[in-house]
Amino acid sequence: MAPRLLIVDDEAPARARLAMLLADIAAECPHELVGEAAHAQAALDAIAASRPDIVLLDVQMPGISGIELARHLSALAAPPAVIFVSAFDEFALKAFEVHALDYLLKPVRAERLAESIRRAAALMGTQKPALEAASVSLRQQRRNFPVQERGRLLLVPVAEVLYLKAEAKYVTLRTAARSYLIEESLNSIEEELQDVFVRVHRNALVARNALLGVERAPLGADPDGERLKDDSGDPGGKPEKNDKAQETWQVIVRGVEERLPVSRRQWPQVKALMRC
Repeated sequence: MAPRLLIVDDEAPARARLAMLLADIAAECPHELVGEAAHAQAALDAIAASRPDIVLLDVQMPGISGIELARHLSALAAPPAVIFVSAFDEFALKAFEVHALDYLLKPVRAERLAESIRRAAALMGTQKPALEAASVSLRQQRRNFPVQERGRLLLVPVAEVLYLKAEAKYVTLRTAARSYLIEESLNSIEEELQDVFVRVHRNALVARNALLGVERAPLGADPDGERLKDDSGDPGGKPEKNDKAQETWQVIVRGVEERLPVSRRQWPQVKALMRC
């Protein structure tokens, strides 16, 4: 079965161009265009009536925007996949926050459109059960972090991220190759990807599969301004050279020299992971 597509754009020329592009790529990228909609309510009606697999969705529309519409769609029992099509790249971050499958910039090239639809079809499968499973997966967990850099939109795979560290108003995202800056909060990332990352400190998340071990840090107060308890539960008293109560720990992360401190609050969880 070819994927069923719905075009949603408030501008008739834009809808016509997308329909023309779809006709041009029909041979190499089989699909069925089930309809068009000029605004959010018409799109909701069309989705209920025709049950498309993929929605080609504009971002800026009067009334309910494409981003808001995507949030509504994600609440459906079997939501369609969303591919945003926009003339503006500044909405890409918000688009991926609502788990869009792709973000295409106008004017869209036929090859790029075909690639996006094929990828959606491959992820969703060609049968309804597979479509529903893929939609739920996309709604629950992202596959990439969108990064805006020097006028470009980059997608950094979640699987390549070693750690995320909050610094000032940004979060540093570190891979084995380099660092990136993103504007998402650690709390929202932790909530969404708690099976991928573990919190080691109030300002740091580490990929579970990149956590190699722990080592003692220089003696003194931990980064939270509190001292770690030893296994006896003694919070420590007057600092002494060999007082275990003064020990602090830091994690060893695969592929990087930097060590990240472990806070007292997160130490039991990190220690438990090291025993697994």
